[in-house]
Amino acid sequence: MGSIIRLHNIHKSYFTKHNETPVLFGLNLEFEEGSFNSIIGQSGSGKSTLLNIIGTLDVPTAGDVYYGDTRATDMTPAELSNLRNSMIGFVFQSHYLLPEFTVFENILMPSLINSKSSEEKRKRAEELIELVGLAKQKNNLATDISGGQQQRTAIARALMNNPKVILADEPTGNLDSVLSRTIYDLFRDINKQTRTTFIVITHDERIANETDRIIEIKDGKIIRDAAK
Repeated sequence: MGSIIRLHNIHKSYFTKHNETPVLFGLNLEFEEGSFNSIIGQSGSGKSTLLNIIGTLDVPTAGDVYYGDTRATDMTPAELSNLRNSMIGFVFQSHYLLPEFTVFENILMPSLINSKSSEEKRKRAEELIELVGLAKQKNNLATDISGGQQQRTAIARALMNNPKVILADEPTGNLDSVLSRTIYDLFRDINKQTRTTFIVITHDERIANETDRIIEIKDGKIIRDAAK
């Protein structure tokens, strides 16, 4: 296995008119294809900023992000959009489903950007609905299913375009311990079946301790990087 993502000397600051607020300080990381990684740290440590930079939703103040041999920090906004659509699936604590659409339609949504045929898209969506156990809810509106089912819908949506990487920011933060375990087990099954790389921010150390690698951030620096 090779590295699918590399971060070199990543610094990030946010600027106001008179102030600079540094958030990340010279981070160097590599993520292997097919690996399952967690990022932990206290609120305000820089975890979400790091994940947004990995996902090219934010740009570093200094340093470089590579996907394979491609330097993402050189890409135009259109090229970055294509990279995200083809390579990355996002799962957030707030699932951002479209309430006026059904479970099936929400899952199908990312595929509308690419050029696959409608038949291929619908077949893929049907497969994902089965994978996340929502066959009976496929025609329900997103507002008419439980929180756990909404998060499963968001996971299926993230997988719609066969991404090589899933980035998840506190994906079980709004769920109880039983549902959190269900979502984690689903992630693990997908990771094993498809060799999709997972990078998961979690506040739950029990979950983090079961991942292949724990990266701990404190005050914008890596204080632990432990692989099992």
